Amino acid sequence: MRRKILLVAILAALPLTAQQSAQENVDLGVLNQIKWQAFNNSQVMDHLFYLSEVYGPRVTSSPNHRAAAEWIVKRLESYGLQNVHLEPWGPFGNSWQYKKFYGALVEPNYAPFIGFPLAWTPSTHGAVTADIIYAPLHGPEDFAKYKGKLRGKIVLMADVRVLEMHTESEAHRLTAEEIQARTLTPDPSRAGGFAGARMPAAPSPVPTTAVSAVELRNQINKFLSDEGAAAALTPGVNGDGGTVFATWGGSQDPSAPVPPPMAAITPEHYNRLVRLLQHGLTPKVTLDIEAETYKNDQMGFNVVGEIPGTTKKDEIVMLGGHLDSWQGGTGATDNGTGSSVAIEAIRILTTLRKPMDRTVRIALWGGEEEGLLGSKFYVQQHFAPRDTMKLTPEFTKLDAYFNDDSGSGRFRGVSANGNLLTKAIFEQWIAPVKDLEITAVIGATAPPTREPGGTDSTSFSWIGLNGYGFMQDPLEYGSRTHHSNMDLYDRVQVGDVMQGAALEAWFVFNTATRPEMLPRNPVPTPTAK
Repeated sequence: MRRKILLVAILAALPLTAQQSAQENVDLGVLNQIKWQAFNNSQVMDHLFYLSEVYGPRVTSSPNHRAAAEWIVKRLESYGLQNVHLEPWGPFGNSWQYKKFYGALVEPNYAPFIGFPLAWTPSTHGAVTADIIYAPLHGPEDFAKYKGKLRGKIVLMADVRVLEMHTESEAHRLTAEEIQARTLTPDPSRAGGFAGARMPAAPSPVPTTAVSAVELRNQINKFLSDEGAAAALTPGVNGDGGTVFATWGGSQDPSAPVPPPMAAITPEHYNRLVRLLQHGLTPKVTLDIEAETYKNDQMGFNVVGEIPGTTKKDEIVMLGGHLDSWQGGTGATDNGTGSSVAIEAIRILTTLRKPMDRTVRIALWGGEEEGLLGSKFYVQQHFAPRDTMKLTPEFTKLDAYFNDDSGSGRFRGVSANGNLLTKAIFEQWIAPVKDLEITAVIGATAPPTREPGGTDSTSFSWIGLNGYGFMQDPLEYGSRTHHSNMDLYDRVQVGDVMQGAALEAWFVFNTATRPEMLPRNPVPTPTAK
């Protein structure tokens, strides 16, 4: 008995970091206010209405993207935020937006196409009717086969897509077993992110080879342009039944080759064109595409604003997601929802009438779809260049960044970024909100982020800062909405984004008011040789 008493006394005397976990101050009164605002006075779908229905789509630096950003500035200022501004980064390159798409088979019979233009490809300058040619271009090894054959024709530049019947639901919510499985690390050498966190961006409308996707794209675009192709079509990288997944065809780089007009159409329509050719017919297609490339301003921008802190206002807690989108839909689930959830979390925090010690900063990024460009520039400008890791004074003051960028699904877990102390803290914050179906802390064992990828939280963890992402129900994100023409307002689940806003506000409030900053992993070594 005396030995047991002595052990208890020793444990009690240890500093908090040496104990298994410290007790967090969980303010249930604040939580009750957050939940009331999130579920009884929600404005999250009103935010999304403007971002998606009024200003979508939002290709990086396009007029729609800028208009959405300027609308957000006014809304954040109406909530009393300070230092709200568009913060430039770059250079990014040309911006682009399309204004019209029409495509149809006109011979041997009329049939309109479901599709949309590929980003950074030009207009047809009126309706163009031309013969088609099936010329799948996988790389320079195919150029000799089609040299001298493409002039004046609409090129079917990708392989036929073999379609299979759908036998399972396209929407999915995580089961308790799946959530539990994602908390485990069977092989720590392969530990990393979590499934469902973020679908990778489709890199190209055509298959890739050993060269980079960008280099391959430039080679193919130059060949098509040099050969005088009238336009080019692809069935997209995924999807069927009228859902078309596709992104870019040209480049924002002003020095890159300019391709002919390009569009993605649903594979059923694309495959029909190929079959007509294979049966010896000479089908004709009409395309009428109006798109504009804007070259006057080469800079990108992020939207930034703050709720000033009180006793520790120089310490910063950040939240956000990316505001840019692709052009197929209106950018509702990628990432209008993440942006709207962050705006709503900020609104909720301003209604609490309870000062937070640390400053809370919202950041809505540009250029995420082109490689996390806005957030990568921001963290290296404000905190540390990755090649030298020469820390700025702000580096020690950034407490955490919370990111939402996995579609419309409700939050089911949160990442700990390989830190057991963080895991213990987050589990206490989750305990009183398990009724909202967030139950897990994942990634307790994970390697450092070796390069940014997937979403903007990795830009922070890449330089040793706390960048956290939420694990969400996948719903239809990978099967219907991600980078597709079905990325639309009606695919968003209202209750799920309300839940996300409540939980993001709760995590940010706790981070901004706890006595100490959240624990960090070691600072990475410079990458410069």
